[in-house]
Amino acid sequence: MFRHDWTLAEVRAIHDLPLLDLVHRAQTVHREHFGDNRVQLCSLLSVKTGGCPEDCAYCPQAARYHTDVRAEPLMEVDDVLAAARKAREAGATRFCMGAAWREVKDGQQFDRVLEMVRGVKRLGMEACCTLGMLTAAQAGRLKEAGLDAYNHNLDTSRAKYGDIITTRTYDERLRTLDNVRRAGISVCCGGILGMGESVDDRCEMLRTLAAQEPHPESVPINMLVAIAGTPLAARPPVSTVEMVRAIATARILMPRAMV
Repeated sequence: MFRHDWTLAEVRAIHDLPLLDLVHRAQTVHREHFGDNRVQLCSLLSVKTGGCPEDCAYCPQAARYHTDVRAEPLMEVDDVLAAARKAREAGATRFCMGAAWREVKDGQQFDRVLEMVRGVKRLGMEACCTLGMLTAAQAGRLKEAGLDAYNHNLDTSRAKYGDIITTRTYDERLRTLDNVRRAGISVCCGGILGMGESVDDRCEMLRTLAAQEPHPESVPINMLVAIAGTPLAARPPVSTVEMVRAIATARILMPRAMV
């Protein structure tokens, strides 16, 4: 039986194990539930780039920051499907479409995204979207269109969150995840390392993910790419060992997730 009641102290104790012990334990859990060393190849396309009204400190797509990213309109369906075909030819089995929106708004643009999802499914690929906040009704429409997975990251711990984002609350993120889950769509949810958070922040984020019932089907552990013009532009890179510790801890806490 998988646990959903980890304490921060327990997660920190796992994270701080001697490195080789941690990796061995994580690999043992992985082999028990997956049995091999295969990985899933996913391809991500920004179908609506730039001009986002939010203030995520790591993101060059926020309109308020002076970066090289310029706002572009939502792509046409045919262009998106052409990119999906290329991704399939390159070996990808999942195609994820991302839009720089705070939230999904009903109307022509959402209808176009739904057609993108239908088209990707016709290509025999898994369809994934990351579009910002969703209502329960919108999640239902995405499910009807054939969406397999929805990405909506927590980014960091609740305690650190206000230093990174002020235009969307932590609870709003959790509500979107609940809407996705209730619609029967696979949840893809993780976070970003290297934004000035403490080790406890990292462990608390992982604890929050593992507290979800069921665990997220996919848990992306991302490393900050510091972009000029964003508030986090000067952050130093995260070490490989730090990444390994976070990934291994996530594997142990959420045995069946794709980490």
